[in-house]
Amino acid sequence: MPEFQTLPGFREFYPEDLARRNHVFRLWRQAANAYGFAEYDAPVLEPLDLYRAKSGEEIEGQLFSFTDKGGREVALRPEMTPTVCRLVGERAGSLKRPIKWYSIAEFYRYERMQKGRGRCFSQFNADIFGESGPEAEIELIGLLIQCMRGFGLTSADFYVRLSDRNLWVYYLASLGLNDAKTSAMLSAVDKYEKYADDAFKAYITEFGSLDEGLKAKVLSFLKINSLSALKALIAEQASSEKLTARLADWEKVLGGLDAMGLSEFVSVDLGVVRGLAYYTGFVFEAFDRKGELRALAGGGRYDNLVKKLGGPDLPAVGFAIGDMTFGLLLEERGLMPTIVKAPDIYVVIGGELERKVAFGAISSLRALGYSVDYPFKDLGFGKQFKAAAESGAKLALIFGSDEVAKGSVKIRDMAVRSEEEIARSELESTVREFFSK
Repeated sequence: MPEFQTLPGFREFYPEDLARRNHVFRLWRQAANAYGFAEYDAPVLEPLDLYRAKSGEEIEGQLFSFTDKGGREVALRPEMTPTVCRLVGERAGSLKRPIKWYSIAEFYRYERMQKGRGRCFSQFNADIFGESGPEAEIELIGLLIQCMRGFGLTSADFYVRLSDRNLWVYYLASLGLNDAKTSAMLSAVDKYEKYADDAFKAYITEFGSLDEGLKAKVLSFLKINSLSALKALIAEQASSEKLTARLADWEKVLGGLDAMGLSEFVSVDLGVVRGLAYYTGFVFEAFDRKGELRALAGGGRYDNLVKKLGGPDLPAVGFAIGDMTFGLLLEERGLMPTIVKAPDIYVVIGGELERKVAFGAISSLRALGYSVDYPFKDLGFGKQFKAAAESGAKLALIFGSDEVAKGSVKIRDMAVRSEEEIARSELESTVREFFSK
């Protein structure tokens, strides 16, 4: 066993592993660019108070935090939302709205490791700032779906569960719950899918009892799974104008996604409220249809966070996809390709004299952007042609003694094994023509 090993929960990427990860990142960037989002980046180390301001001091147990050599309390970023809020807040006055940004970055959390969760992971993050209407949710949910559909995943593989914290707040208020009870009840709803009735224990501990009639109404609301069922229940709550007004936003979001041809990917599911208290409206999570994996992605509206972190009052919606669970889904569906890095050209070299001539061609072709490989040591032609075939190169260039003496080079098409001899002065134009086909 080697003396030094990777720290628990951290990952290393050998070339073949990194190629697969880069494939995922490339398709995520492709989706974001198609939706008109601009990419940004930010420091991996942030002031610890940035996360305290967003989540409270209890967040510290999940962080890699320390005091730096300047005496500052700092932390490796566990998420991007506070950072992007800070960045947007600093220049909000000069940024054209809506602000549509995305990033792909690495994050760190000191958590218990499990399938699909490590202490070091990457996320795709997308956010829209400056749009208070449900148009932002339509755009982001559409992007989320494209970030998965671009890999060949279909509605049989994943779906997006759509819910609404505002709707819950208005509904619980119509049942007579104050702010404290509403907060506790939302926490119970968030845990109900995993813990069933035990999810209400904290509520009972805090407030002494839970009326069975109230519990039944909460569970009835939680189980709503269609717009028609939502309309029917809201019609019963005729005294709540906020609930009725909110229904129009639901119709716009679901109608917009339907018009985009994405309705098969979206499910109304009021059992999703997401545990983070800063969410202020629609929330959504993407899940594996087979139910074998953790949530693939999640997000929602957080209209108050930019202001809370010292910026202007700016509405915002965002989501994140983690690479670990998403990678597991692609592997399980057979959609993670085996990526082989092959050179465009392999150069076969006769000897030391020919090597000096070949180096000039190799250098000029690389300068043009072609990937060119060659043997470091003198080898027989048989071994070199075998190496050229195994490399996956499309072309082989042959610099033998006869070719060098004549000022020529042989070009072999590795797919059809055809070969021609050309003047070295024609090499660049011939290679360009070959790869333009």
